[in-house]
Amino acid sequence: MADRDALPLPLEVRARLAELELELSEGDITQKGYEKKRAKLLGAYLPQPSGMEASMAHERRPPMAPSAASRYHRRRSSGTRDERYRSDVHTEAVQAALAKHKERKMAVPMPSKRRSLVVQTSMDAYTPPGLSPLSSLPPLTDTSSGSEEEGGGGQGEGTPTSSQGSVSMEHWISRAIHQGSTTSSSSSSTQSGGSGAASRLADVLAQTHVGKSGPIGHLSLKRKTLLGVAENGHSLRRSCEFGSDLLWPPPLESDENHSAPPDVTTYTSDQPTQVERPHVSTVPRTTPKYGNAELMETGDGVPVSSRVSAKIQQLVNTLKMPRRPPLREFFVDDFEELLEVQQPDPNQPKAEGAPMLTMRGDQLGVVTNWPPSLEAALQRWGTISPKAPCLTTMDTNGKPLYVLTYGKLWTRSIKVAYNILHKLGTKQEPMVRPGDRVALVFPNNDPAAFMVAFYGCLLAEVVPVPIEVPLTRKDAGSQQIGFLLGSCGVTVALTSDACHKGLPKGPTGEIPQFKGWPKLLWFVTESKHLSKPPRDWFPHIKDANNDTAYIEYKTCKDGSVLGVTVMRIAMLTHCQALTQSCGYTEAETIVNVLDFKKDVGLWHGILTSVMNMMHVISIPYSLMKVNPLSWIQKVCQYKAKVACVKSRDMHWALVAHRDQRDINLTSLRMLVVADGSNPWSISSCDAFLNVFQSKGLRPEVICPCASSPEALTVAIRRPTDDSSQPPGRGVLSMNGLSHGVIRVDSEERLSVLTVQDVGTVMPGAMMCVVKPEGVPQLCRTDEIGEICVCSIATGTSYYGLSGMTKNQFEVFPMTGAGAPVSEYPFTRTGLLGFIGPGGLVFIAGKMDGLMVVSGRRHNADDIVATALAVEPMKFVYRGRIAVFSVTVLHDERIVVVAEQRPDSTEEDSFQWMSRVLQAIDSIHGVGVFCLALVPANTLPKTPLGGIHLSETKQLFLEGSLHPCNVLMCPHTCVTNLPKPRQKQPEIGPASVMVGNLVSGKRIAQASGRDLGQIEDNDQARKFLFLSEVLQWRAQTTPDHVLFTLLSSRGAILSSLTCVQLHKRAEKIAAMLMERGHLQDGDHVALVYPPGIDLIAAFYGCLYAGCVPITVRPPHPQNIATTLPTVKMIVEVSRSSCVMTSQVISKLLKSKEASAAVDVRTWPPVLDTDDLPKKKPPQLYKPSNPDTLAYLDFSVSTTGMLAGVKMSHSATSAFCRSIKLQCELYPSREVAICLDPYCGLGFVLWCLCSVYSGHQSILIPPSELEVNPALWLLAVSQFRVRDTFCSYSVMELCTKGLGLQTESLKARGLDLSRVRTCVVVAEERPRIALTQSFSKLFKDLGLHPRAVSTSFGCRVNLAICLQPHGLGKLADQGTSGPDPTTVFVDMRALRHDRVRLVERGSPHSLPLMESGKILPGVRIIIANPETKGPLGDSHLGEIWVHSAHNGSGYFTVYGDEALQSDHFTSRLSFGDTATVWARTGYLGFLRRTELTDASGERHDALYVVGALDEAMELRGMRYHPIDIETSVIRTHKSITECAVFPWTNLLVVVVELEGSEQEALDLVPLVTHAVLEEHYLIVGVVVVVDIGVIPINSRGEKQRMHLRDGFLADQLDPIYVAYNM
Repeated sequence: MADRDALPLPLEVRARLAELELELSEGDITQKGYEKKRAKLLGAYLPQPSGMEASMAHERRPPMAPSAASRYHRRRSSGTRDERYRSDVHTEAVQAALAKHKERKMAVPMPSKRRSLVVQTSMDAYTPPGLSPLSSLPPLTDTSSGSEEEGGGGQGEGTPTSSQGSVSMEHWISRAIHQGSTTSSSSSSTQSGGSGAASRLADVLAQTHVGKSGPIGHLSLKRKTLLGVAENGHSLRRSCEFGSDLLWPPPLESDENHSAPPDVTTYTSDQPTQVERPHVSTVPRTTPKYGNAELMETGDGVPVSSRVSAKIQQLVNTLKMPRRPPLREFFVDDFEELLEVQQPDPNQPKAEGAPMLTMRGDQLGVVTNWPPSLEAALQRWGTISPKAPCLTTMDTNGKPLYVLTYGKLWTRSIKVAYNILHKLGTKQEPMVRPGDRVALVFPNNDPAAFMVAFYGCLLAEVVPVPIEVPLTRKDAGSQQIGFLLGSCGVTVALTSDACHKGLPKGPTGEIPQFKGWPKLLWFVTESKHLSKPPRDWFPHIKDANNDTAYIEYKTCKDGSVLGVTVMRIAMLTHCQALTQSCGYTEAETIVNVLDFKKDVGLWHGILTSVMNMMHVISIPYSLMKVNPLSWIQKVCQYKAKVACVKSRDMHWALVAHRDQRDINLTSLRMLVVADGSNPWSISSCDAFLNVFQSKGLRPEVICPCASSPEALTVAIRRPTDDSSQPPGRGVLSMNGLSHGVIRVDSEERLSVLTVQDVGTVMPGAMMCVVKPEGVPQLCRTDEIGEICVCSIATGTSYYGLSGMTKNQFEVFPMTGAGAPVSEYPFTRTGLLGFIGPGGLVFIAGKMDGLMVVSGRRHNADDIVATALAVEPMKFVYRGRIAVFSVTVLHDERIVVVAEQRPDSTEEDSFQWMSRVLQAIDSIHGVGVFCLALVPANTLPKTPLGGIHLSETKQLFLEGSLHPCNVLMCPHTCVTNLPKPRQKQPEIGPASVMVGNLVSGKRIAQASGRDLGQIEDNDQARKFLFLSEVLQWRAQTTPDHVLFTLLSSRGAILSSLTCVQLHKRAEKIAAMLMERGHLQDGDHVALVYPPGIDLIAAFYGCLYAGCVPITVRPPHPQNIATTLPTVKMIVEVSRSSCVMTSQVISKLLKSKEASAAVDVRTWPPVLDTDDLPKKKPPQLYKPSNPDTLAYLDFSVSTTGMLAGVKMSHSATSAFCRSIKLQCELYPSREVAICLDPYCGLGFVLWCLCSVYSGHQSILIPPSELEVNPALWLLAVSQFRVRDTFCSYSVMELCTKGLGLQTESLKARGLDLSRVRTCVVVAEERPRIALTQSFSKLFKDLGLHPRAVSTSFGCRVNLAICLQPHGLGKLADQGTSGPDPTTVFVDMRALRHDRVRLVERGSPHSLPLMESGKILPGVRIIIANPETKGPLGDSHLGEIWVHSAHNGSGYFTVYGDEALQSDHFTSRLSFGDTATVWARTGYLGFLRRTELTDASGERHDALYVVGALDEAMELRGMRYHPIDIETSVIRTHKSITECAVFPWTNLLVVVVELEGSEQEALDLVPLVTHAVLEEHYLIVGVVVVVDIGVIPINSRGEKQRMHLRDGFLADQLDPIYVAYNM
């Protein structure tokens, strides 16, 4: 196998494979036929597997379970595993399930992670550098599983190849890699290792892509098309500019509409696609950096973009695999996207048994000498046998620390009782009266002090509330304990001396108030601190009555803490029932390992023991940690009859017992297993018995019991002398259980739960099982339900919560006929189970651990057990796994969180995680929403060291869990998404018209004021050309200042009057003619910084008859990425010469420049710093107003570079329209803070002042980075009424000046004169930004309605500009909301419908009007596909007709036919005569209640988003900005977000502000938010540093550029998660 190398595939074979692939995707050939033909084709080229069968069995299969003896032996030697959830049978089942999965293994792409984020551990734990690129490969195998061979007799034709291939191929690839150099390293940290090896890998990939059988399975040719694109040199590399107008060279767009990325999931071609190289290949081959990552290249310069794209492709293939049976389809109305309702499976098991009867326990036989109350018992033993030992406590060495006798217990309890009642507060106002609640705060190693305090309270008739010792101000869950104390009205806390000293103290030594706790008086109960009661004082000892004896706290599923009240009669009856069922007798010795403050530990070790004068040996948790065998040694040492333990203690003893010789357990007659109700305790019991049977342990001694805080002991197995009767066992099918039905294991054998009985009902009690949801109806005998108990010995209420008490403690179970089964109320136990044959009680789980996922019930404990059974277990800590459910999209979803060991490698952990997912899927038939690994010891703990579930869940939900590994599987487990929308066949044009008429909708069209009707004394109107207007102004008002340029300090740098501008332009025109030898109509590139030179050069070109193109100059600090863009515009615009300043002309030819572009191919460069003194012979006058005035080049957000032709007539019309809309006159001043290179920014900066005569105050936006207040100070200082800015400027002010408004006010900044502040943009208005800007500067006098937006696009640079005042209708009053904002239903918008909703309604999206339509502009909303007009309620493309439309694209590629319809479209019906320009933006029109000056109703235009950017996902149209808004809201650390689709997957890129440790918190939050708000599943989440998402000069995100950077692996992300 190792000798044969891969043969590169000949082209014809590749072509044939491509055809096959196509046939398969078209459905012309079956999967089976495809496999066969493919195998035949590839047979000759794959390395031949020699002796594969044998080696495969060794390499691939997980070891199947060995024989019991050897397995047992292995387990004993394994050491540290927590046996709690361990079950050999289950482990075997899981292994078998995983082995099954192996055959159709899920391909889980491994997340990529920045090196700094890998859990910091010893270096050798890292991946060896040569191996890392493989991380994305091994898990892939073929998708053809054995299931395709229907009746193909066992191993069919398809399978052997796929499985053999997987090994041979993997071997083969690893060889290719290991031969690679592993020494060179790459600077891209995502690579975490050798670029040399990676490049070899890319070669291997390139050759093997066609091979389908290996781990690269389904990548095959589909990925080839992807690589083909990347292989052709640099056609796809983007240059990235500093203001980062990123672009890729035209051809503009490939298909007649707006092209989407190739959908790799369906697109195949006969040969690798070749990309035409655009003519700009003169750029020397440099790979631009993106962020700080180098682009990796192979030896021959092929960019290796394989890693990201391979993983995405892998993900796509995995997701294509069949998952769940398809859901029943039904029609979904366009509006109400109903979420799919899970239909019950008709084959699911249903209960068939007879209705059950209630079970009665034995009579509680009252023995005559039983005491009438516990205090009476204490008095009896304290006086009759004061020397009898009551409690022995141990130190951490296992030595007896202290023996409390009954006499001491009695006298000290009296002392405590007296002091509580008489020494707190004053005589008149005692702090504590009988019946009040007091807290008992005692550590786990001091049971004696606790016992004294507890009985002291009973004697004083106050109610003890035992709680855990608070260790810090902010313990997990301690706040809820505080609420409980507060609601119980606790004001005093009893504690021991040592504990008091150990509590956290404030600086002055007082105990601080814990978070959420009431103010407490801490009272130490040690005898030496107490005063002696007087001789005549004696506690009043009553018979047990209905007063509350004590309150036990209980933590609920959601983390809230309730207090269960237990009456004195219940406490006594419970002790009697335990005494009877356990056969307790006087002076027995009992070893207690349990927590004595609550539950089984309290009932046996503190209460029942005193009733029977028993001797308790108490083993603290701290001793168990040091010596897990201590309890067994104490049983031997004291010849104890009874021990109370948890299965954990049995497991620990198993681990440690090897060193012990002289263990003898014959004295034990009863081993109470307190958590026997956890079904997984059975394995501990079995294993313990197995080992210790030889040490004298009898099988019948093990007595599991079931208990709950509400019902106390529910059932307990009785210790029998007769070992012939074996305990009850049930092997139940998990599938049955998930439907609530008991099915003794089917033939499946894999997914079963083995349960053991917990004995029978308690004496004196009745028990029944009711349905967990709804009315408490009795279950059938083969149904699982909640166990309810009717007995005196239960809790009576949740303190202070009458409603919850009614639901829990006062339940009346009903028979099928609806009659109550008993007149007495039952208590719900919170345990799920059933009553088996012989009245044995079986528990299958807890209500608290119940998760109902799409109608099936799963128990958290079972899922933990399955996760733990996944071998090998060396990556996570056994006892430290949390499983809970979160609600996402109307259903519960399962989350698994585990602590990762510090020494496990990324790869291993990830491998383990993917196996856990498969195991849970196989065994429980349920998908896991999220599996997260956190670093060791970071999960919040309960006081006894378990995991605090609700706190963990809280951390997960708020994004502060800080996991080190996350695997999300929304694709597999979210199956209730709305059905993807099928496009309806198009309705004919006429029916649309009729439909609109019938429904009373008008066709959506609107227009600005009619230019013909407007009377104005516009002198400039009589000139056709701007150059003539300038000459006229230079004659009539020579000294009128037109332009003023400000410096970053706010000082005037320079200004131009009409005549200065005219003269300067003449000189430039002369220079162009003389030095440049230019003809009229030649193109000239103007490469100037924002300023006055640019304006002069522009008019100089007009005077000379040349066509100017304004180009942003390269950034001196970032030449490598900004200069290629300049070069490209110069070339594409066919400029005959470049005009610029001296500084920039040197820069263009500098050494740095020659590294980025070929400087020899620049056209002649003229610098205008020293102009000739003479005028040109005559000024050029164009012959025809329709000739070209200038070219407007810009980069669209999709990265397209487009030059738009602007004629002289359009330019003049444009200036007139703006003049009329903004009422501009020579007396006005306008402040402009915009980039002057394209669009409206250029027109306002260079043209409008000359036409209208107003003074423009020019503020270069780049200066704001130095001085953010520059623009607003200028506006204030020059008393400007109108100002224009961009979103990036507004954002700079909002972020930069947010905290400085007071100091600005002090500097005299006053914005009260501003009537319009217009944001110039080509996008949907950013409501949040404009609102926060208005709010922020309201204090400085800015009128809230002053801020408005404009809208322009490539075909028409300005369609809307906000007017100055809309006359409000009188009846609207001034209190109405700003009329220009509406709220639309986002769900309807996805279907291209517009439905208005109220503010704040669910799924509402606020949209702001884009400004008033300019005079002379007509707008219609058209369907982008059919080109028909649409009604008012539809979202469609905005089409515009006006005199200032551009006259077409100017592009070097002759193929203008494709784009021509952008400028010359006609409607397909209706008004077919008018010629419209298509803006490429989706929007809608709406009649408002407002009137404009002429009394017309005002039509508002709402822009929703660019058609190019809109994403078609699941048949619906999504706008990236909406998803991004949802994502940014999810976590405080997300500063920016961009989304883009890739092959049907949604990729979300978020910028993280904060520590990299938070990166992985974002993955579940982002996935959750997008699912909830948009019904979309995120495919890939990429977390990057701030500033990685490219923004162009207009402040718009360049998502397509980001996409290319991501696919080419240039982002250097912190973390990339591939959601399954």
